[in-house]
Amino acid sequence: MATQTTTAASTALLAHYRTVRRATLAFTAPLSPEDMMVQSCADASPIKWHLAHTSWFFETFVLTPHATAYKSFHPDFHWLFNSYYNALGEMPAKNLRSSFSRPPLADILAYRAHVDQAVAQLLDDDLGSNEFDILTRITLGLEHEQQHLELAAYDIKHALFTNPLHPAYQPAFPLPTTNYQLPTFTAFDGGLVDIGVNPDPTDPLAFAFDNETPQHKVFLQPFELANRLVTVREYLAFVDDNGYSRPELWLSEGWTVNRAEAWQAPLYWTRGHSGWKIFTLSGFRSVDELVDSPVCHLSFFEADAFARWSGCRLPTEFEWEHAASTASATTANFLESGHLHPAPAKPTSTLEQMYGDVWQWTASPYTGYPGYKPLPGALGEYNGKFMSSQIILRGGSCVTPATHIRPTYRNFFGPATRWHFCGLRLAR
Repeated sequence: MATQTTTAASTALLAHYRTVRRATLAFTAPLSPEDMMVQSCADASPIKWHLAHTSWFFETFVLTPHATAYKSFHPDFHWLFNSYYNALGEMPAKNLRSSFSRPPLADILAYRAHVDQAVAQLLDDDLGSNEFDILTRITLGLEHEQQHLELAAYDIKHALFTNPLHPAYQPAFPLPTTNYQLPTFTAFDGGLVDIGVNPDPTDPLAFAFDNETPQHKVFLQPFELANRLVTVREYLAFVDDNGYSRPELWLSEGWTVNRAEAWQAPLYWTRGHSGWKIFTLSGFRSVDELVDSPVCHLSFFEADAFARWSGCRLPTEFEWEHAASTASATTANFLESGHLHPAPAKPTSTLEQMYGDVWQWTASPYTGYPGYKPLPGALGEYNGKFMSSQIILRGGSCVTPATHIRPTYRNFFGPATRWHFCGLRLAR
């Protein structure tokens, strides 16, 4: 018989588990089986693979070590849906995931149901001395699933964009009317501030990724942060001022990528006889419709070049986190809003859009905090091994689940990456 403490924690976690797993299926519901097979760029994975891999995570890291009566759904799934955990053995090359016509979608959905039933059964049992480890691993698995739900939004948007028909994922969303206002800035005194988090070691549901730890002190010089994100209108002025053709604005590697990729504008911007239009998950919209929305799908190199052109810079991740500790996420534009596109800021003299809309590039490289230790075993490959040639982004996006974000959350991508929902806020 489970203890009262175990039952309370397990019950709360099972409810959250079911909510997160249902959210993934709800997002994929409008897609056809053919949609779920597409892998349209090197960064992307097929939606069907996301559905399987997120279940593989629970099977591999929760059920196999802790559910003694658990029987695997299929013996080949252990290696077939491994992503990058080398300690667990071999895996197919990422660029082959679109060739997985078998197992069929019906088997993948049955796999999810099989894992869900086993997790529910495990949480109904007396977890004994393994309680903390089991609940912590399930919580990690749910954060992992929410990451893949967001990745699925990136991947299906790119797949639909590269389709010659440019089909829409959902009907067009209404756009609020706004009156453009010049950006204003909030000043911060700087000084010695706390960065990162030390999760409560007695609460398995008090989650943070290992790369958010340990909490430590950072000294900040006085700085100012723009009160909203950079808009399409403002970025269009950079484009019209030949920003993509001026090497003095670009980092050397960025200029090389810019030339090699023949960039002229952010990803999903297309210029026709009537001017620029932007592809969204609701299909193409004119720039005029989105002009006061945050600019989206910029690489770090583009964000940095725009900041330099503006006479400003990108904030460090520590400046961003210190400022975000004073901001609220309650009205942020997250996945649950249903827009699936960044929305205009409200006219204000205070910090807005610190959360949601677009991930905000910072000037900080992705490295470990002082005293950082990755998780033991294969789970240590989750974050630590990517601390090379990556740049930190903060704040979440319009396709981030609301329960997935927090002030200390550190996202990271390569500086040339722009298929994710990424934009910028100016600092000085």
